[in-house]
Amino acid sequence: MKKRKNLVASLREKKENKRFSLKLKWAVGTAVGVLLIFSVFATLLFQSFSSLMLRQEQQYASDALSVAANRLASLDVELTEDNARQELSSGVNTSQQEQREPSKLYSNSVFVAFSRKNIGVGAYNLNGQKVFSSRKIPVKFDIKETDLGKVVKSDGTNVYVERRSVVSRSTRKVIGYVQVTNRLLDYDNTRQKLFLIFIVFGITAAFACAILGYVLASWLLRPIDDINETISKINGEEEGDPVADIRVPLVAHNDELTDLSRTFNNMLDRMQRYIEQQQQFVEDVSHELRTPVAIIQGHLELLNRWGKDDPKVLAESISASLQEITRMKSLVQEMLDLSRAEQVEIHFGKEITDAREVALQVFNNFKMIHPDFVFLIDDDLGGKTPVKIYRNHLEQVLIILMDNAVKYSRKRKEVHLSVSKNARVVDLAVQDFGEGIAQKDIGRVFNRFYRVDKARSRDAGGNGLGLSIAQRLIEGYHGQLTVESVLGQGSIFRISLPLINEQDTVQDNRVVKD
Repeated sequence: MKKRKNLVASLREKKENKRFSLKLKWAVGTAVGVLLIFSVFATLLFQSFSSLMLRQEQQYASDALSVAANRLASLDVELTEDNARQELSSGVNTSQQEQREPSKLYSNSVFVAFSRKNIGVGAYNLNGQKVFSSRKIPVKFDIKETDLGKVVKSDGTNVYVERRSVVSRSTRKVIGYVQVTNRLLDYDNTRQKLFLIFIVFGITAAFACAILGYVLASWLLRPIDDINETISKINGEEEGDPVADIRVPLVAHNDELTDLSRTFNNMLDRMQRYIEQQQQFVEDVSHELRTPVAIIQGHLELLNRWGKDDPKVLAESISASLQEITRMKSLVQEMLDLSRAEQVEIHFGKEITDAREVALQVFNNFKMIHPDFVFLIDDDLGGKTPVKIYRNHLEQVLIILMDNAVKYSRKRKEVHLSVSKNARVVDLAVQDFGEGIAQKDIGRVFNRFYRVDKARSRDAGGNGLGLSIAQRLIEGYHGQLTVESVLGQGSIFRISLPLINEQDTVQDNRVVKD
């Protein structure tokens, strides 16, 4: 049974290895296509030439028939060997003077008509008996089939036969019959040569097109080979980051395959970002959760040893552990928010929101929950201002910025919110008059878990992820989040989002909510 399974697997592997490559398919398809087109063209051309040559041979026979019938029509009695030979041989047996003068010789219609090598003229009496023949007649005369023109087979040779009754011009009576045969030897030979030429040309053209198609396919499909090679390299990576430094080389064709290579590289870049985000997420979670877990473990060990008998120590340990658990929950939620923020382009890439409406809503909410602060708004928009962002995300970013402004305001409890726009972007700015940020820290305020004042941030309940989440959200919608700050005087966080017009809104089938 095991041997049978191995045999089946071996046969399946051999079958998979016997593949028909795309280049070979292209080459064979091109060759077959050219051969079919050439066959149709060659068939039409062959038939046209054949018809033309056959009509020419029929015309030769008809001319000979007309000449013979006209010469015999001068008689007024039934055709006999004597009178038929006399009328027809006079044209065939030329005199010496005519032979010396070619112009007179070729003006003799009987000579011209009868002298063709494949033309045979026969005269017959009313009983169908032959009384004259210019040469051997390959087809027997049948008195029942007069006024007939057709191609028949005789001794393996195609022969064109045409017959006609001979009517005397003087008596208007039938005095005999004339049959002309034309052995189509030249016609058949020419057809065979023409057929052979078409076969040779067709095979040559198909073979040449197959080679050309294979070479062209190899050149055009090189990006696909590069993609396949890149995938093989990625699959061959066993350790580390499998897509860190592997990309498809771009060629200068600037066609659909170049777009495919560029799209594939973009996909690898996105995969790289996701891998880095996953690694960063794991590292951040393990780093940040280590401290609260250690604190909770320490309190539990303390209680386990002797603290459970001391109500004061028990209450203190439980309170500290619950506080750390709450912070862990907040941290995990913010980490999940950050992870989702880095994928907004996939899930919310076409959402449209009225920036002015969201700004006014957040402004009014903060005025209500922080009555001890002075909130001012500078609204230069004056109406609906659609931007391409998910409403909840824009609201979340503004809440993060406004909340930080409240947290880090000490003496002057005042926060300004301004909204404006130009031809391309909408600007939303949140200004506070609190501690401010030192210049050495400005470049790091958007880093994960970074706190300018670690002690104060922890007391305020922050994990150092708010600004990082806000920046990832805004950048996910192709916007910018920047900061300007002076230590001891306050900070301004500015959001810039691409402005869209009403036509884009209709095309996206989205309606900005009132």
